[in-house]
Amino acid sequence: MAYVATRGGERAIEQSERLYREDLGTITKARVDAVRDGLPYLVDRVMGEASFYEPDLAALALAQSGGDLYEAVLLLRAYRTTQPRLAVAEPVEQPDLFTVRRISAAFKDIPGGQILGPTLDYSHRLLEVGVLGGEDYAAPAVEDAMKPAPATQPSLAAWQKMQGLIPDHPAEPVQPEEIPDVTREPLLFPASRAHKLQSLARADTGGTLALGYATMRGYGSVHPTVNELRLAEAPVRMRHPRGTVFSAGRIRVSQTEVISKAATGLELGFSATFGWNEVKVIAAATLDLASNQPNPHPASNEEFVLYHTEPVESSGFCIHFKLPHYVTFQSSLDALRRVTADRAQATAKVKSKTENEAREDEVVS
Repeated sequence: MAYVATRGGERAIEQSERLYREDLGTITKARVDAVRDGLPYLVDRVMGEASFYEPDLAALALAQSGGDLYEAVLLLRAYRTTQPRLAVAEPVEQPDLFTVRRISAAFKDIPGGQILGPTLDYSHRLLEVGVLGGEDYAAPAVEDAMKPAPATQPSLAAWQKMQGLIPDHPAEPVQPEEIPDVTREPLLFPASRAHKLQSLARADTGGTLALGYATMRGYGSVHPTVNELRLAEAPVRMRHPRGTVFSAGRIRVSQTEVISKAATGLELGFSATFGWNEVKVIAAATLDLASNQPNPHPASNEEFVLYHTEPVESSGFCIHFKLPHYVTFQSSLDALRRVTADRAQATAKVKSKTENEAREDEVVS
């Protein structure tokens, strides 16, 4: 689909962009730092949907877009395309994750125990309005007496497979270089599992939640239970050309497994993404599980879900309707006028014929 720019108006277009930038004011390093440090979960969401992990650049995209999430994601994705791919990291297993939060809604006692970590799940939602009056709000410090949880935790799904609760289908080892990349390859249907999980990992949080919620409410064929939810830091291990594996740091990741009862036992759905974004991975794991069912509802149909939760494509298509559509709209109006004129002409002919027949009847009588 191509659109031709309208003639003239270049100065007006330039001034409209300047007006937008003027409203945002000067973007400074201090502002970017404030966004990065003060809105970490928002920064995580942008990194996840942009499929590009760099907190400083994500914070810059948010500051530069004035907090418009879709614009920020577009900026970060556009920047990502300019960067070379230097290497592929080594695979990360669940037991390797530096786990900060790990809970299960399916089992109370799980190997390694429940780790609440940072969460507002059990708190009252109260707005600290005193801040607007000049009062600083600082949360109470974590008690020193709290015993830290172990840094790593075992896989709950592996334990369930040992118990015979989940079918164990050993996967054949795959070289990292052989894993398909949805950022470089077109999404084809039926989608491979790698492409599906990658698409869900960078899907729009709101869209994923909407369709996942629809599936949970009965428009799908599964009723999920959170088997395991983790907020963690994943080690980024690289292999040197000489063969040595070394650490390049850690990145924040979220992952969720959901389960649903099936005839053969428990079925598992999975999702993971950059950053800490619990609601997204729970909804995405539900959609992953629901899409594997026979005759899925459109709310959990693989093609429907993956196409309509793509944030840049969907927001871009929606926003493009603001652009000039003068030619196509005038063509529609011309067609409408012709139809209206033809209809009026036909009505006039019918009316004239009826009147003539009535006069003829009067003459006869």
